[in-house]
Parts: sequence; C-alpha cells; structure tokens
Amino acid sequence: MLDFITPFLVNSAVQAITPLLLAALAGTLCGRVGVFNMALEGQMLVGAFAAVVGSYATGSALGGIAAAMLATVAFSLILAYGVTVFRGDAVVICVGMNLLASGLTAYLLRQMFGVSGTFSDPAIVGLEKIRIAAINGWPVIGWIFSRQTALTWVAWILVAVVTVVMFRTPLGLRLRGVGEDPEAAETMGVDVTRYRIITVLVAGAIVGLAGAQLSLGTVSIFSEDMSAGRGWIAVVAVMLGRNHPLWAALACVLFGFADAFSVRLQGQGLPNQVTDVVPYVVTLVALVLTHTKRRRRQDPTITASP
Repeated sequence: MLDFITPFLVNSAVQAITPLLLAALAGTLCGRVGVFNMALEGQMLVGAFAAVVGSYATGSALGGIAAAMLATVAFSLILAYGVTVFRGDAVVICVGMNLLASGLTAYLLRQMFGVSGTFSDPAIVGLEKIRIAAINGWPVIGWIFSRQTALTWVAWILVAVVTVVMFRTPLGLRLRGVGEDPEAAETMGVDVTRYRIITVLVAGAIVGLAGAQLSLGTVSIFSEDMSAGRGWIAVVAVMLGRNHPLWAALACVLFGFADAFSVRLQGQGLPNQVTDVVPYVVTLVALVLTHTKRRRRQDPTITASP
C-alpha cells in the first residue's frame, strides 16, 4: 500500500481537494444563514467557463479569476433574491440553476468560440504553481505544500478566516442568528434579508474561485459539464460537516484523496468505468454512516445489531 503514496497521488489529491473545499466553504456560509445551496455544481461550472473566457481575453490568469468571481456572483443573484425577496423554494431554484448553467455554458461555448465539447487555446493562461525550494524535495510535506497554485493556499486560508469570523466575532454571531432563528434576529435589529443576500453573493465569489481552479489550475481548458459532479460532492461535504468549515474541510480531504486514488487505480490497469465511481461510492458511504450515527444519537432505542 505504501507504493500508492507517491508525489503524483498526493499532488492529485490536493488539486482535487481545492475546488471541493472552496465550494463546500461557500455552501457552509449559505447554510449558516439559512439558505440551502444546492447550486454549487452550476456555480462552479459558470466560474470555470468565465475563468477561461477572462484568461483568454486578458492574457492573464488574474483576469480569469476576476471574471470567474464576477460571473458567479452575478449568477448567484438568482439564488440570493429567489429565496429572500421572492420567497421561492431553494431546492427548486438550485436545480433550475444547475440546469441553466449546463445549457448556458454549452451554448456560449458555441457562440463565442465556435466549438463544442472542449475549448483550448494557447492564449489561455493557466495558474502558475508555487514552488517552495526549501521543502520541494521533502516526501509528502513537499508534495502537499509545494507545487500548488495560489488558490490552494487561498482555500485553506479562507477556511481559517471563515471559522474565526463565524465563531469568534459579532458578525459571525449575527450570521448564525439569521440562520438559526431569523425572527429573533429581526427583533434584535438584524436585517435578515440583507444578510442572506450578501452572504449568498460572497459565497458565489468563493465558488467562482473553485471554478477558476478547475479550469485554470491544472489543464487550462474548458469542457462542457467539466464540474462533473464536484458541486454535488461539495454539497455532501457541507451536510457531513453540519455547516462547520473545519468538518466540511475534512470531508473534502477524504473525497479528494478518493478521487486521486481512483486515478491511481486507473493507472494500474483497472477500467475507468470502475475507477470513476470510487469518489461517489466513498461519498455515499460517508453520508450513510453519518446519517446512521445521527439517528442513533437522536433515538436511543436504535441500537447496533449484535
């Protein structure tokens, strides 16, 4: 088994974790203010497309990141105003957003670049890897902390920042109050609608970073539906973490290594039809085990079978 712990495996895992982590962090923020965000898949896809367009148009990876964040924030207005001002059902809105993102990006790909399926061009500038010479050759440590994009570092910094803000500041207290008891928050003078709209839009910007990492972090291309279920895995990570940034991050680490492990198994000769399902099987197993454990805590009459 130790032969599986290689630089390729660890680097692949870290690269897989980054978009999941950013999307899950966004979902956690939305969950804390009482908005169940199931549109992470569509938001990530919009961000990935906008990142490629921005990078192609400006000749800069930073331009791509900025375009991804702006486009995803604009796309998130549907959810932000749909669940607050128009009192729509969040699940229905999110399903519609996911379908819209899939169709819209495919349509724009044809209209803007005249191609279908995949768009690649030398003018697309990808994200550079940050190499730390002092630890670059270290086993495991160097593989994790070196040769990663800036967005990987940003993702983990954001986890720490969001955790501190959420649980150690008055702003975080108000955000949690909006999600846990909006009526009480209103009586304390908190504008629940405004807090929810702003939080959903901030979360949209974070998912935009996830999309930029997806399309510019490793391959510098855009493919139709390239989010490939990662947004749904991020939703599961939010559920497993119970809207806590640190627990959601640990779930993303598990799913990221499962994804990298599936790629490693494919390299060993297993058919891709088998290896591609590994991350989703791990996701479902983790969800079932967590749900079972919660039921046992809530209902003491449910005991483990002998």
